[in-house]
Amino acid sequence: MEIVAEGLAFPEGPVVMADGSVIVVELAGGRITRCWNGRTETVCDIGGGPNGAAIGPDGALYVCNNGGLDLVKFQNARGPGHEGRVERVDLATGKFERLYDRCDGIALEAPNDIVFDADGRMWFTDLGKTHDGIRTASGLFCALPNGSAITAINRHAVSYNGVGLSPGGEHVYVADTHQARLWRYDRKVEEQRPEWVSTAPGPVGFDSLAVTAAGHICIATLYEGGITTIAPDGALQKHDIPGERYVTNIAFGGEDMRDAWITLSTSGRLIRLRWDEPGLELHYNG
Repeated sequence: MEIVAEGLAFPEGPVVMADGSVIVVELAGGRITRCWNGRTETVCDIGGGPNGAAIGPDGALYVCNNGGLDLVKFQNARGPGHEGRVERVDLATGKFERLYDRCDGIALEAPNDIVFDADGRMWFTDLGKTHDGIRTASGLFCALPNGSAITAINRHAVSYNGVGLSPGGEHVYVADTHQARLWRYDRKVEEQRPEWVSTAPGPVGFDSLAVTAAGHICIATLYEGGITTIAPDGALQKHDIPGERYVTNIAFGGEDMRDAWITLSTSGRLIRLRWDEPGLELHYNG
């Protein structure tokens, strides 16, 4: 295990860049940060609670922002300035703009993770919010990156978090945090019931995910920290990372796509591991 960066404020959403750096969001710091080996620099102070990120077809960074999180009470911040939203960041200037904060007139709660398909559309999850003993609904959405159109695929989920595409692009995979379940959607059907793929055993939760070139879904796993790998037929295998309860994200890169960058959020670290198979190349890269 190689430590790439440490001292980060609840890092998530690693994005592997062509120059060898990795961009992460710092959920507790409201920042977008670029990491090299042992060095970090702030891309922008975006505010709120940046949660997941991806490069879009225009080379900009698209960020899911949950609006902010009280890490002491571990509940979502509420009120003006804490709205859930999807934002676009110009990496050259650090300027950012809000693209979406509602769909069909209904406010987004806590946008969480994001991926772009081959057609340039973004798929993102909304985890929902927990505050004052209340839990709001979660969901899956699809939108255009220019801010002109957004569609709710499912508004009635429990706690959708990680999202990714199958190698052929036919399916969208979604990880449910509180149920530790993986669901599969048909990318070309708007109104549908998802197909259950697998459920992890034990007192664990699912966070973000990445897919390998062979179609295995690698899910960052909470509470008993590690990476759970699920085959398309539902078979599971666990890669433990001892001593870290909040293993939150994984992203693949490197010349052979076998470098796995993983965020360890409670200890504020970004690490790199050599994976046993190559990851799937994303449609857009920085």
